[in-house]
Formats: sequence, structure tokens, C-alpha cells
Amino acid sequence: MRTTVRLSLILVASLLLVWPASPASAQGLVLTPPVAGGVARGFDDVGRFEAGHRGVDLRGSPGETVRSAAVGVVQFAGLVAGVPTVSVDHGNGWRTTYQPVVAAVAKGDRVDAGQPLGMLTSGHCSAGCLHWGLTDGTRYADPLSFLAAPPVRLVPHGTQPAPPPRIAEATLPAARLGGLPVAGRSSSPFGMRRHPITGVWKLHDGTDIAAPCGTPIVAPSAGTVTRAYYNPAYGWRVFLDHGGGLVTAYNHLPSVSVAVGQRIEAGGRIGAVGTTGLSTGCHLHWMAWRGGRLVDPLTLGG
Repeated sequence: MRTTVRLSLILVASLLLVWPASPASAQGLVLTPPVAGGVARGFDDVGRFEAGHRGVDLRGSPGETVRSAAVGVVQFAGLVAGVPTVSVDHGNGWRTTYQPVVAAVAKGDRVDAGQPLGMLTSGHCSAGCLHWGLTDGTRYADPLSFLAAPPVRLVPHGTQPAPPPRIAEATLPAARLGGLPVAGRSSSPFGMRRHPITGVWKLHDGTDIAAPCGTPIVAPSAGTVTRAYYNPAYGWRVFLDHGGGLVTAYNHLPSVSVAVGQRIEAGGRIGAVGTTGLSTGCHLHWMAWRGGRLVDPLTLGG
């Protein structure tokens, strides 16, 4: 009897070995779980036209917040065959999908890892769960293989699991601005010039847009006010952080009418054209930084 049990244990041990999944760091893409629940059903690594489970089901409760697994841009938010669905493009040719999720985001929104995408609803799994996928539109991959700490797997002795595809890290496309903050002509472009008041040859660190004092200034894209204060040279100024490393500033305002931390949607009012600070007349001095580097704001449209 003991010999039989011992032989059985040896047989099981020889058939199954604990094999760690490929480390996410070696693959480039690193994902974070969109919900906190465990795995209800795993991924089936099958051919393109074969039947199988091309994602993973994670346990969750209706009403639970579903979060983006990595930085990216919302590619879709709506119904697929009647199922509420969100997909996020991660800028590396791959996207993650989330079902059934009632979206709190819209197509084109830029999202960070861990940012809420919407609310999990019922309809998938009897007890409720999220169906989470990873695809390039043709192939499917197991999203669990790209977690910072991938799960271990049991495989037959003498074999190895198929390696997950090589996927570059998630990226965001360069942030863009939707238009001009004020209607008017460019009266002095970005670049080297002689300062009209001091006479010093120096970089003109923004673009001047001529407009009558009091003309409304609006956000060319959504952003959050990070600074608002008076400077002797720039006058009253407001800074907006648009995300993705893009920051803009609005100078020579007559006063500040927004608060630090305030969210301003695209087209929302920032202030008005003024002539405070070192200014020769009514105009907006518009500035921009990308990744901390000063750039011409007129190159950021589109």
C-alpha cells in the first residue's frame, strides 16, 4: 500500500511542475489588475479561428469600479452585441478590453494605469465577474502574463508553457491641443527677438495673440489649474496641466478668476485678455511646455 501511494506521488510530481510565468518586466508591457478579485476562469491559448476563452474572467461585484490596466487612450466605450464594453489602446499595437462595464470615460480620453474606466455590471458569470482581454486586433494574449507578479502555472513534466508575445511597454501619444485659446492674430511669434521694452535680445518664450482687453480666454484642451499668481514681468498668469507631460500658461491677464486644483474642460473660460506686467498693450502671451521643455504652443494643435 505504501509503495503504491509513493509511486503515485512520484508520478504526479513528474507530470506537474510549478512553472513561473514569464516576468512582465522582460516583456515590456506591465499591467495592473482592473479589479481586485481572483481568477474565475483562465485564458485558453488557442488558434485564431478555434473555439476558446480568449480572455480571463476576474471575480467582481456589480457596481465595483473597473480600472485601466495601463496608460493609454480609450478606443471604444459603448455596446458590443448589447454588452457594455470599454477598450483602451496602449500605444504599442495592443489594447485591453473590459466587459460588461458601464463606461465613465469616452472615446479619445487619455487614462493612466489604475484610473477608473467605469462600473462593473451583471451579466457575465453567475456570481458576477469581469471579462478582461488583451489583443492586437488579430491575436489574443493572456493579460495575466503581463502583471508585475505573474501567477505560477502547472505544466506537464518536460514541457514549458508557450511564451507570451513580445509587447512593448504602454505609451501615450503626444498630447495635443484642440485650438487657440483666444480669437486673434499672432502679433509676435515664439523665438529669438529684441524685447520691445527692455531692448534685450532674448528668447520670446511664447506666442503673443493680439486681442482687445477683456476678450475671453478659453482652454484649448481640458486641463487642471496648477498655478495662478502675479509676476512682475508676466503679470497675472494661470498654468494648466493637460496630462501627458503637456502644460500651458496664460499671461498678462487683468486678474485671476480660477483656483488652483480647478478642472477646466475644453472651451471652458480661463480668464480674459489683459496687459498686466511688462506689456505694450492688450494681448495674450501664451506659453507651453512638453515634458518640461519649452515649446511653441502653435505647434501643438490638432
